Amino acid sequence: MIKHLFATALMTLSAAAFAVPFGSQSVLVVENDTGKILLEKNADTVVPIASLTKLMTAMVVLDAKLDMNEQIEIDRDDVDRVKFSSSRVPVGASISRSDVLHLALMSSDNRAAAALARTYPGGNEAFKAAVRRKIRALGMTQTTIEEPTGLSPHNRSTAGDLVKMAVASVRYPDIVRMTTETKEMIDINGRGVEYHNTNRLVGAKGWDIGLSKTGYTNEAGRCLIMNITAAGKKATLVLLNAGASSARVLDALNIRRFMTGDAAPVARVARAARASSGGPRIKASAGSVKAKAKARTKLVKSKVQATKNRKVAKVKTTRKRRD
Repeated sequence: MIKHLFATALMTLSAAAFAVPFGSQSVLVVENDTGKILLEKNADTVVPIASLTKLMTAMVVLDAKLDMNEQIEIDRDDVDRVKFSSSRVPVGASISRSDVLHLALMSSDNRAAAALARTYPGGNEAFKAAVRRKIRALGMTQTTIEEPTGLSPHNRSTAGDLVKMAVASVRYPDIVRMTTETKEMIDINGRGVEYHNTNRLVGAKGWDIGLSKTGYTNEAGRCLIMNITAAGKKATLVLLNAGASSARVLDALNIRRFMTGDAAPVARVARAARASSGGPRIKASAGSVKAKAKARTKLVKSKVQATKNRKVAKVKTTRKRRD
């Protein structure tokens, strides 16, 4: 009993010592084996969830035990009429259901997700009914999902509910495999097209990721779900409504540092790049970008001034010769 209390107190002190303003508006990190909450911020706030929705879409499709080799034709009805987002999946392309699911999960393609719902037995309405049943089965009491892509701001949930969705998603080997691949070659109309994972931490040195899904809309901000292993501990993390991709990555880095027992969090993007143990390249902070721009402007001005000085010197020399 005393040992348990000591361990709890130590974890509380460690979390307090590690305190850092997260860039994400909602944060929840849960230890997989024990269900213990390691870090938490606004975990009960209901917010839009963007493409994190696609994990639910994938589970519902896989639950239906559909033929994954069946060819699905991408239809005009699958085109995004809400946000008018772009897609590298052309209308008219015939793709296996397995590859369509792969595109929806790894590359977060909206046409692919829409096609999965449209070709669900009974169509979109039957798909939405299946989603509602899945939400109830998982005990996601604060979650509403109205369509399969996450483009609608009415797809809403909490970090707490999304941990439940993430834990359930890990039970599907196809979801784990497809969300943790860095890239994949997909046959599109007889031509191999390479698609990449939207999470740049997947495949990065030092990261052991067992599930991954990113999300972004204007309403939802930058979102991320990951299942990670660090220092022998497995945890599920949910980040919602970060203001930028760099803030989302920084939060993930700090969570991993907390799990590994590092002394202090990383507070700046430039330092986070070094802390990622050779991980993905992270853009410089706004301050350093401004400094570089200022230096370039100063250099250009000095070159212009030098050119003017040479011209003036040349004119004076010419006049002296004429005199």
